Amino acid sequence: MRSVFAIIIILTSSAVAKVVEESVTHAGVKFRVIHLDPKQVKIVWKDTNGAPYRTFDKVQAAFAKEGKRVKFLMNAGIFEPGGIPSGLHIEDGKTLQPLNLADAPGNFFLKPNGVCTFGIGNMSGPFIGTCEAWQARIDLAKRKRSLGMESWGVQSGPMLLIDGQRHPAFTDDSKSKLHRNGMGIDDKGKLVFAISDNGEVVNFWDFAGLFLTLGCKNALFLDGTISQMVVNPNMPVASNRFGVMFVVAE
Repeated sequence: MRSVFAIIIILTSSAVAKVVEESVTHAGVKFRVIHLDPKQVKIVWKDTNGAPYRTFDKVQAAFAKEGKRVKFLMNAGIFEPGGIPSGLHIEDGKTLQPLNLADAPGNFFLKPNGVCTFGIGNMSGPFIGTCEAWQARIDLAKRKRSLGMESWGVQSGPMLLIDGQRHPAFTDDSKSKLHRNGMGIDDKGKLVFAISDNGEVVNFWDFAGLFLTLGCKNALFLDGTISQMVVNPNMPVASNRFGVMFVVAE
């Protein structure tokens, strides 16, 4: 069952765009869902002094100094102590952290894990896929000497959906149910951000199923219990401490 929760106006530098926040119920769990044009979305990690932002309010303050107002914020993936991204991090076209293909315990390393990027030029558009698929994409671009670059990119894990199929490690009767957030790409090329509503918990099987119902073939888990999302805040937002964050600002 899907129901529209609220309609929120987001202003961009070029035009007024409507963003619809939906309250979507899937497998008996309520989720908050946002569909965004990938051109609106940026990722941030560190401030101009090289210190990780860590919290939503610090990102809001940084954009306010540029005369911009933050309209959307969500934590963008799993990180190490100090807010260091656990894997690939590309920001403003620069690779600040390399792809991490190590084997270790934890959700990030539940293979296949994956990458979400947004590119320009011949790398145009959003991409979500396994780390191996992303590396093959980059290798092909290099062989063809493609004129393009990835504007931003994050790595997390596990993949929720791979070409329309749930991650092979997921089971429908899993008792591991937590607050979770993730992202996918729908059949219209929009980025889909989803987070379980306050107090709601979900296992990976049903979380992946949510993205199937939202028209996604590929989707990536971002993080668990600490995850937060804010839309159209009218004041500084106190948050948990994160690594990289997704942001839309006018």
